[in-house]
Amino acid sequence: MKKKKIVVLTGAGISAESGIKTFRDSGGLWEEHDIMDVASIEGWHRNPSLVLEFYNERRKQAASVQPNPGHTALVELEQLYEVTIITQNVDNLHEKAGSTHIIHLHGELSKVRSTKYPELIYEWGEKPLHLGDTCEKGAQLRPHIVWFGEAVPLIEKAASLASTADFFLVIGTSLLVYPAAGLLDYVGDAVPKYIIDPHLPNVPKRPHLHLIEALASVGVPQVVKELIGLAQLPQG
Repeated sequence: MKKKKIVVLTGAGISAESGIKTFRDSGGLWEEHDIMDVASIEGWHRNPSLVLEFYNERRKQAASVQPNPGHTALVELEQLYEVTIITQNVDNLHEKAGSTHIIHLHGELSKVRSTKYPELIYEWGEKPLHLGDTCEKGAQLRPHIVWFGEAVPLIEKAASLASTADFFLVIGTSLLVYPAAGLLDYVGDAVPKYIIDPHLPNVPKRPHLHLIEALASVGVPQVVKELIGLAQLPQG
């Protein structure tokens, strides 16, 4: 029997529990800088050294943290469902946990790409990236991150996946950052939708919407247990 599809949208909240500092947290790494100085294409053109230094710190921090029960619970679903994780996060915690199908909407900290040949993308790990580090064609490398002012190349693929979901989970995101926040609009009315967050976003009422006011490490295992139980019910 063909597996049903679960599509999961994750945001900063699930990573924050593992110790990743986020844009909007008080005391967060981003507060030391104006966001537009370190996370926009204009900021890159203005001061690439500052941007590289900022992402070097983020890369180092991301390499030092581990998945939490929110990440690991999602892996269990792959036994019984076809699972795709669409993440707004640039860390690799879903990969570390063992999830196998992940779409990084906003890029990946552990990768870099050419400034002139965007198809040239390289695994970089946790090493620092400096001015003078170039691709094989001689162009400066930059973080493989979607900055403010840049298009989100994978959003159409993500929207298509959301439209085919049998279940849709939203974990640890404010649903304020577009275009990712609009993915919920692509999910069918009859599809069960679960939003898991300690600070539930203000979303319009929808059919089959389940709101779980909890941290990802608590709420995700609860929902996963429920979904595994549903998959094990006799069919027909």
